[in-house]
Amino acid sequence: MSVPDRDLAAEWVSVVATSLAGRVSRAEVDRELRELYAALLGTLRKGGSDPHGEEFAEVRALLSELSRSRARQGFTPTETATGVFALKSVLEPVLADREADVPAYLELSRLLDALGLFTVEVYARTREELISAQAEQLLELSTPVVKLWDGVIGVPLVGTLDSARTMVVMEKMLQALIDTGSDQAIIDITGVPAVDTQVAQHLLKTVVAARLMGAECAISGIRPQIAQTIVALGIDFGDIVTKATLADALRHAIRRSGAATLPASGTSPAR
Repeated sequence: MSVPDRDLAAEWVSVVATSLAGRVSRAEVDRELRELYAALLGTLRKGGSDPHGEEFAEVRALLSELSRSRARQGFTPTETATGVFALKSVLEPVLADREADVPAYLELSRLLDALGLFTVEVYARTREELISAQAEQLLELSTPVVKLWDGVIGVPLVGTLDSARTMVVMEKMLQALIDTGSDQAIIDITGVPAVDTQVAQHLLKTVVAARLMGAECAISGIRPQIAQTIVALGIDFGDIVTKATLADALRHAIRRSGAATLPASGTSPAR
């Protein structure tokens, strides 16, 4: 892979930089591929031949870094792997007239194919990690816990409520009770279209957990359809405070708090 008077690494950089059409700076491509080229050349000179072996650890590490970077930048796995395969197009003209190097080229070609597939694997894992992280962030954002006034917090829920999201509601609400020193919480499900058995059970557990911490938790926004579903499922809310609307729940919280504590910071509860 070393030819007098020719900088094969530079040619590789040129091919890849052109294919990326300016979406990555030429300087970045140059740094990435020259490091990779040097690591690959050094490994081959040491007799390395197994792309999954220990001797290729540095090459795989550089490829992992490159592939993760491309995944975050929005490139496709094909574009990422093609960057590795491009080295073959650089070597083909060099070895075309050197019959003795054909077996070595074929061996190198198989090696680059394996390394290209390795970048696809890393790319897929990185995208899965990104999607998982974004889903967690979205879940956090979709379960806000707000302080309504001193001693009272609210958890307005909108959209589909499943078991995973209900667990996040429980964790965030219990933590907010501690952080704000509140003894009342209102879970408003006005924006929740449906509640199944598991979700209802999780809500009940959330209320019970709040009680164990000395707080009262009310559930508001129980629309007729959800009420009918809960009854049909045979779920007993017992003595848990439930209200048809958020306004009803706020009035309940006001009565329980007492007028002397309302409102502390300019917040005007609905009436």
